[in-house]
Amino acid sequence: MSQGKQRFLDFNDPEDQKPQPSRLPIRRALRILAICSAVYTIYSLSAGLGTGCTDSQAIGAFSQHPGAPKSREQTERLFISVPDAGRARAVSRKYSTRPHVAGSPGDFQAASDLLRLFQDELGIPPPSEPPVFSAGSLASRSATLGIEKLDKPNAWIDTYYPLMNTPLSRSLSILEEDGTVAWEASLEEEADPRDPDAYKHKDAVPTFHGFSADGEVQGRLIYTNYGLKSDYDEVLAAGGNFTGKIVLTRYGANFRGLKVQAAEQLGAAGVLMYSDPRDDGPVTVENGYEAYPAGPARNPTSVQRGSVQYLSLYPGDPTTPGTPAYPNATRTEGENIPKIPSLPISWLDAQKLLKEISGHSLDDAFKLDGKTSARDVKLVNHVHNRIMPIWNTMGVIPGHIHNETVIIGNHRDAWVMGAVDPTSGTVTLHEIVRGFGALVRQGWRPLRNIVFASWDAEEYGLIGSTEWAEDFPDWIAKTVVAYINVDGSAAGAHWVPTGSPSLAHLIRDTALEIPHPTSPNKTLWDARNDMRPFQGPADREFVEEYLARRVAKQGELGIEPLGSGSDFTPFLQRLGVASMDETFNLSPTDAAYHYHSIYDSESWKEKYADPTFEKHVTVAKHLGLLLLRLIDSPIIPLNTTHYALELKKYLADVEEIASSLGLSPDFARLHEAMDHVKLGSDVLDRYKRDAEESLDRTLREQPCYNRRGASCWLAKLLDRLLGSPKRRRLFWATWHVRQANERLMRFERGFISEDGLEGREWYRHLGVAPGKWLGYGATTLPAVTEALTIERNVTLAEEEAGRLASLLEDLAHRLVNGWS
Repeated sequence: MSQGKQRFLDFNDPEDQKPQPSRLPIRRALRILAICSAVYTIYSLSAGLGTGCTDSQAIGAFSQHPGAPKSREQTERLFISVPDAGRARAVSRKYSTRPHVAGSPGDFQAASDLLRLFQDELGIPPPSEPPVFSAGSLASRSATLGIEKLDKPNAWIDTYYPLMNTPLSRSLSILEEDGTVAWEASLEEEADPRDPDAYKHKDAVPTFHGFSADGEVQGRLIYTNYGLKSDYDEVLAAGGNFTGKIVLTRYGANFRGLKVQAAEQLGAAGVLMYSDPRDDGPVTVENGYEAYPAGPARNPTSVQRGSVQYLSLYPGDPTTPGTPAYPNATRTEGENIPKIPSLPISWLDAQKLLKEISGHSLDDAFKLDGKTSARDVKLVNHVHNRIMPIWNTMGVIPGHIHNETVIIGNHRDAWVMGAVDPTSGTVTLHEIVRGFGALVRQGWRPLRNIVFASWDAEEYGLIGSTEWAEDFPDWIAKTVVAYINVDGSAAGAHWVPTGSPSLAHLIRDTALEIPHPTSPNKTLWDARNDMRPFQGPADREFVEEYLARRVAKQGELGIEPLGSGSDFTPFLQRLGVASMDETFNLSPTDAAYHYHSIYDSESWKEKYADPTFEKHVTVAKHLGLLLLRLIDSPIIPLNTTHYALELKKYLADVEEIASSLGLSPDFARLHEAMDHVKLGSDVLDRYKRDAEESLDRTLREQPCYNRRGASCWLAKLLDRLLGSPKRRRLFWATWHVRQANERLMRFERGFISEDGLEGREWYRHLGVAPGKWLGYGATTLPAVTEALTIERNVTLAEEEAGRLASLLEDLAHRLVNGWS
């Protein structure tokens, strides 16, 4: 007999406790038994009060449960005690000392390792057959759609089948007039045994661009600085002509795919990209710092791999936009990938090409005057395009409320070893899972579901997360409260949180409770302005860009909105799920980071990024604490009023842009709609407060609030005999909480337009999107903003403002009246 059953028998349950003939006459005992059985049956059947399963679950969810930690504070303390720097270092060395590019055997090994982590920490017995499911299969779909029915943790791997490419052969050469080769680039990174992992795996992943076009092209070189649209425009204004040219551009300022897209639209034949030491601030060889691995300056042979997908059009599998990449999917040609070839090159090789353009010095080559090289350059890029498997590893802790879920995700794949990107984030997720595993072993169960996700193929174009979101859009829209993202968590000195405005206060408030990773008298919130000790003169453009970013963060909270470039994109900008991301990013005085290079290695990270691993752990503690408050707070801690205020700031920015362009659009209706959202949010704030106070009050008067055992059961029975007034008050209090939470959860959905953004309809969020020519960077009120900045069209801007105003008017109404 189980312990729970024995405890219930001790309460003298009339259905289980046998009458004693020696103490009562048989007829009287049977009469008592029948009455008690009837009363208990009524009690059991009336527990839901006709409210349906969901509300019954919600009512029970707010009660205390034996064996669980007794308070939120105890739960949080237990979680915070688990993430450990020593353990983080060991995990990092496991994952970041072997290549695991998407779709490779090393990638599948890492996916399987994460599956075992979920199983071990969450108490999931491994099934006889590994739970690796083909996307679209009954097993795969049941795993996610069945989360609402789970009563214990579960974990599995979903396999999707996107188009990707791998390198075959490549070359880059300067040609004499007769076609002979005058110079040939190495196109390889020179490994140094002082970084043993980089040395060991230097040839594991050749230097190439994901989704680069296959081909051989020849033409004169032309320089375009960062390859921003404004850079291309400046070259055109100076008389430059891109037709048939090979564009040389530096990394930074926008997503690399957009550099290729702009070149392609202007008739260029190909694109070359390099990492420029001017973007390393003062930490350069020119300033006396030694190059890595001897010192913190950039290794001149390092090369940044990466995707050149046209991210601003749509992310994910190029051949299945808007639908999941099943093995038998109907596919398109892929509209978001280049038609011209491109290659990444090193600074060492770039210097030769820059001098080829200028004819002498580097400085002259940096002018955007349209000048071209005297000799042709030949670019050869042969790649193998094919459908390849990728693997998302998923883990779930089911909550008491089955239709409210919070997702936390990190991508696992790396261009080589990826000690910072993404392994530092994988380590952080690992420590978060261990913390929640400790809670589960103590008998804890969350109020809402938690989904842990290890996404694959993010580096190619956010593929794993996008395909999963396109696979389960209705389930996500119905149940997901928020999405938390961690990409790389420890690259540099200062802490950078970004996210939906509704999450900003929660981000700040929890950061104020987490100690600074290295300064005992400070908090994590103080780390936003941390710097490293490397000093010296820096490039003027670099300094101006840094100062501009500092100014942008000088708001009430300084938490900037999300653009793109990581796995929050499908959740926020297609489905309208409040989202956030955070990392310790590079400050202007950090060591040069070798992004997507063999030198994004464990040795570099342990020497320069996070020697103590406290940054990895600090992010784990912060995200875990934030996650706990999202899943266990009766009222979801989303701040719609702050969001409403931010909308007005966004519109003020648009009006300032219009004024700077000499344009005068009429945004009166949009202003009024934003005011209505603010008023509706004020009403919701009062509703939230009243609902939470009512729930607390009615919980305290419940029969078993401070009772256990027989007295609890008898008090419940008495309440039923009196018509269940306390239970009914709890039902209505719970119903009001659920109504408030539905409005909070759906707030971000209110910005979603089924028509999407013109020309890139995959993006549906009219409040924020990756800038059309930025990719990484966020553009707020994107359709309105870009009607002015790109199209210079007042009529279009007013039409887009009207479209947004319609959404906001409906949102304001629903904040007050609900969605049902």
